[in-house]
Amino acid sequence: MTAAQQGPFTGLRTQLREAAAAFAGGPDALEGILLGIVDDVDRAVREPLEIFPVCHHSPASALAMARRLREKQPKVVYLELCEDMAPLLTELRNCRLPVAVQAFATEVDGLPADWSPLSVVAPITEASAEYQAIAYALDTPGVELVLVDRSSDHVFQWEARGAETCQPHDPSEPHDPSEPHEPSARSKPSAHSKTSARSEPAQPAGPAAPADDEAALHGDAVGVGIGDLRPRFAELEEHLLRHGRVRHWSEWWHQYVELPLADSDHDTYRQVMLLIGSLFRRLAPGDPRRLRVDEDRERYMWTRMREHLAATGTDPADCLYVCGAFHAAGRVAEFGVGGARTFEIGPRTATTWQHGLIPSSHAAIEAQFGLAPGSVSIAATEWAKNLRRTRVEPFRLAGQAGTRKRAKAARPGPAPVDAPAPASDRLSGFLRRPPVLDRLDESELLGWSVEIVRAARRNGYLASTADAIAVFETSILLAGMRDRAKPTPYDFQDAAVTCIEKDSVPGRRDVGRLVEIMMGGDRTGQVGYDALPPLARDVHDRLAPLGLKLQQRGVRRALLDIAARPELEKCSDVLWMLRYLMPQGAARPIMGERRLGERPIQESWDVALGTHQRALIELGYEGVSIEQVLEQRLRRTAYGPRATTAAVLEAVEDATLHLRSRRLADELGTRALEVLATERSVDGAPEVLRRVRRLLAYYRTSEPVLPPWIESFVQTGYAHYCTLLPTAFTDEDATVRQVAATLGFLFGMEGLALSLGCDRTQLELAVAQSHPGEPAKSALLWAAQTRLGGLSRAELRARCDGLLGNPLVVPAYPRYLSGFLHALEPVPDLADFVVEAVSNAFARLPDPVLLPWLPTLIGTLRAGGAELAPLLVREAGRTFPARLADLDAWLPPWRAEPDPGAVRSARPGGGGRGVRLLTAHPATCDAVAALLGCDDGWDDGWDTQPGPPGVALVHAHPGTATALAALAAPT
Repeated sequence: MTAAQQGPFTGLRTQLREAAAAFAGGPDALEGILLGIVDDVDRAVREPLEIFPVCHHSPASALAMARRLREKQPKVVYLELCEDMAPLLTELRNCRLPVAVQAFATEVDGLPADWSPLSVVAPITEASAEYQAIAYALDTPGVELVLVDRSSDHVFQWEARGAETCQPHDPSEPHDPSEPHEPSARSKPSAHSKTSARSEPAQPAGPAAPADDEAALHGDAVGVGIGDLRPRFAELEEHLLRHGRVRHWSEWWHQYVELPLADSDHDTYRQVMLLIGSLFRRLAPGDPRRLRVDEDRERYMWTRMREHLAATGTDPADCLYVCGAFHAAGRVAEFGVGGARTFEIGPRTATTWQHGLIPSSHAAIEAQFGLAPGSVSIAATEWAKNLRRTRVEPFRLAGQAGTRKRAKAARPGPAPVDAPAPASDRLSGFLRRPPVLDRLDESELLGWSVEIVRAARRNGYLASTADAIAVFETSILLAGMRDRAKPTPYDFQDAAVTCIEKDSVPGRRDVGRLVEIMMGGDRTGQVGYDALPPLARDVHDRLAPLGLKLQQRGVRRALLDIAARPELEKCSDVLWMLRYLMPQGAARPIMGERRLGERPIQESWDVALGTHQRALIELGYEGVSIEQVLEQRLRRTAYGPRATTAAVLEAVEDATLHLRSRRLADELGTRALEVLATERSVDGAPEVLRRVRRLLAYYRTSEPVLPPWIESFVQTGYAHYCTLLPTAFTDEDATVRQVAATLGFLFGMEGLALSLGCDRTQLELAVAQSHPGEPAKSALLWAAQTRLGGLSRAELRARCDGLLGNPLVVPAYPRYLSGFLHALEPVPDLADFVVEAVSNAFARLPDPVLLPWLPTLIGTLRAGGAELAPLLVREAGRTFPARLADLDAWLPPWRAEPDPGAVRSARPGGGGRGVRLLTAHPATCDAVAALLGCDDGWDDGWDTQPGPPGVALVHAHPGTATALAALAAPT
């Protein structure tokens, strides 16, 4: 008989062997599993360095930890937590729990680039064993806390290694297709305890998580916690839930582990937790990659502990190793103080990691670690009840925010013995012992029933005293059906939903959520000012003149009268930068806006920095000031692989608007010029046109000369869009709005471009080479030809009349009108003609054609040119009569005949003042005529002698000469 078989678990082994033979009919795999579990427990119990197995956020584990720490008084505490998070733990005393220790990296080096940014969090609550160990070690003199788990960098190193490895770790072991797979190298690890959530079994059906922002406090960070104790074998979990008559895993754990272990002694607690960890480990699916990560973590931790023991000479009997029960039952060769020393820890990558504390909440922990909604809140309530019942004094960090009493150092206890006595078998008695039936606490249950009815009435439910009685009795009934003498909070929740909610939810919260709130609610932590990174503290300091309590959660209203208090303008600058950098709602302007070239006068803001504290802290990982972070973000946008010209111009505008940096704006403007030269389509033309116009208007009013980059941008853009114009007219993917914006750039920037050396012939050739087939683009081309002088108004009017006169083209006429409407962008002078085209359609088309045609027209104009419709409406307002009585006698201006008297007055015989003005100053008329290409003389009845070529101009436009004469010589 081996030494293990002669140990304290000999009787248990015999009983399990007999049970396996009875169930399986002889020795088989079942016997090996059961006996192997006992061997794992025996091995861990015999280890000279005491192993303390825990479960993540378990009140029973926290209570047993507090008891053991006061009894043993260890000098060194080894904790299963990322070793690079150790410097942050002292800052926990400046926070209100729950909070999470975070490692954050924005730029990666040596890891897949598409995983960036990387984030690892370790949430900590007061009702957790890790917090008890941390508080004891930090506040007890002479005690050292050593974190022994892999670093944050190794977390992602091993994820990448597992993703890149295609073959299993053990090629001889067959692979089950039903087992979950690890993420690919191109997918970022998702949030879950220790490893990616994609390798966990599916969460059993249960109540849905609350749809609020608290569940997203951790973002998409990878969660690291102590004791991810849950079956990885889906069939085993389903079996436990079905036979335990519970809905989800959190309820099973509360009923069958938390409650029995809350009053157990230390040896019983250890052995039961080791048994559960070994059971779940031996029945886990055989995914080689995940098994390799689990075993490498255990090798890593034991290697670190042996290195520390060798470096400090500490006696293992004076140490305590706190780890998850899953890893406490490890079977690697490196297990134990005397284990093999063959594991080599690889170096970290060149990725730069930032560390800090972020606020956490019960809902965030539940969402990240796959727990049932409300389970962490119920655990916090159970922790408080256990403390009152057992009178155990927990450990709290001195000065810890949110605690009711000042923390105390651990009381002196008996010195630990050098060789502890071997533990006796407590598993046999625990497994044979029938469940302890708690006495029904009627007063507690009655208080719950009254309180939930009161909460339901506040939230719009028609609940009454009868409903409170029904909830009370139904809770007892459900507990009895589930073999419980005392209803648990989960039984009470089911009873409340059944008796109060019925089939409707009148308010925002359902009854299940109200029960969770009543049982303790979703507590949200807060990081104190002293624990914030420099950037966050700087933001709070710069916003101090507002006099708001920015650390508190919720929305705070800030009123900035900058005209009366000019010093508040700096606060306005900070708020606008926070609005750009932080999520929506962190800083929201109610009144006031920021535009180029304008100074603020009065502003009103809704500020919620306390609610979005995590986002503010993560900004601190990117720089030491918000100006630095904003500049980095703008550069990242401008130099990104998918940067567009419009996006870079937006970055230029933001740099000018928020940073007032001419240097950065010039640098980004040069980048916009580079990106423009590489674009091969006009997709971004509308946004480019809008932003260039805005920047030009700003520089023309605020700078003595235009920046060189914007002159080059206009010059290059003119040639660039001239080249793309013929293709854009024929490209089916290019919309009419994009083509119109292209023409808008060419016509709007034409004056500046020609002054910079561009050739107008290039634009004329581009228009001449354009041959669109779509009606809207054809109308747009006609407008461009009119603008260039290649098509007269009379010819354009004739083409529209031809469209209305052709029955085959009439159904497509709205699309032509859409093109004319978009033509107002490059050729705004056509507004009167577009009004004329629409009016002619309504006047000429019969009702059977017009009425089915109207929805298409309205839909086309609304979808394709909503921003240009006001221009058309204003022109129509100037054209049509203002009063209904004048409508009958009103004649459209395009149908009005010219006044013969006005023409005769312009002739020499008529004695018009325009003739006298021209004959008195012929040089002016000759100069204008020469510019317009008129070469006719003055000999057409104007004078007896032939003269300069001004007569043709006067012939063509007699009214202009008359009006000019009236202005120049009104008498």
